[in-house]
Amino acid sequence: MGAGYWLSVTLVLYNIILQTDAKRPPWFPRTSDRNGLGLSDRSAFNLPEKDDVVEFHAESLQKWQNPAQQPVQSKQKLQGSTKQMVWRFPTMPAKPAEPDVPFVPKEAEPADSVAVRCGEADVQVEVKQDFFRTGQLIQPEHVSLGDCPVTREDSYDQVLIFESELHRCGSKMEMTEDELVYTFSLVYQPNAVDGSPILRTNGATLDIVCRYPRTHNVSSDGLKPTWVPLVATKTADEVLVFNLRLMTDDWKFERASNIYYLGNMLHIEASVVQSNHMILRVFVHSCVATAVPNVNSSPRYSLIENHGCLVDAKLTGSRSQFLPRAEDNRLKFELEAFRFAQGDGQSIYITCQLVATTALAKTDHRACSYSVDR
Repeated sequence: MGAGYWLSVTLVLYNIILQTDAKRPPWFPRTSDRNGLGLSDRSAFNLPEKDDVVEFHAESLQKWQNPAQQPVQSKQKLQGSTKQMVWRFPTMPAKPAEPDVPFVPKEAEPADSVAVRCGEADVQVEVKQDFFRTGQLIQPEHVSLGDCPVTREDSYDQVLIFESELHRCGSKMEMTEDELVYTFSLVYQPNAVDGSPILRTNGATLDIVCRYPRTHNVSSDGLKPTWVPLVATKTADEVLVFNLRLMTDDWKFERASNIYYLGNMLHIEASVVQSNHMILRVFVHSCVATAVPNVNSSPRYSLIENHGCLVDAKLTGSRSQFLPRAEDNRLKFELEAFRFAQGDGQSIYITCQLVATTALAKTDHRACSYSVDR
């Protein structure tokens, strides 16, 4: 079958080529075309040589043998004018013009997250945990008042509370002409967010200031002792009234301020109200200076002892002394200003025990001073 099949294919192919011009397919070139190909030009049609083997499928052979199925699209032409297509690089979109309005950043509003109460001897500071009003709550361990941690925490209101005496937590005291000023530093130092190297808030330092007027009278009122006065002769059933006052330099008036500088002299007057009594004579039995109102506290310095001897001059060589008595019911003495070496407190509390006797009675009480030699 093989040899007969290839022979029949070759004969059919030669028969197609030798057809007349009328039966040529439209796409087949004529022999008379000036630029056409001759029948002898086998290379133009890629015709096989005698020894070449060409393989055709059955359906391909039928197309060649049936002119009705020949393609006609080759004679069709585009009708009408055609528009030439033009290509160019794409252009970038134009940037919209910005409005000619200056940009004004929004100013930060005060957080109003710290409240301060200055007491007579202490200060209380309340800090909202939403410190910057950003919704980020600060942690108690990240904020301190000087070197003091948070005293207590109000978890319901999200408030941190500090409480301290005026001379603690690294406070600084400044004295002006009219005021005593205590300054604290509220320090917020955040740490990185857990598990990351970032911060959500900035650190901050706020000055907490408490001001106290120097002209306010706080301790020079008349003293009313709670003990029963010692007297040589009781002349009436009425209780004796004693006073211990800070006086002006001319001894005419009670001093309005209790602020002194080192080197100043304190002018102190002890007195007893004469009233309807017989003539009374007042003595300063003893005086003790302390840094707090408690007379038994430490440090403690004895100024007058031995029934009325001003030993400050004897111990320190100061100018402290009793002045000559002008009235029996009044006794004046001068005390040179000082302060305690221990602690940072600037206040001195002087507690004295006063005694009144009749002017003619004999007594062991006295008002003696010490000088350099006697």
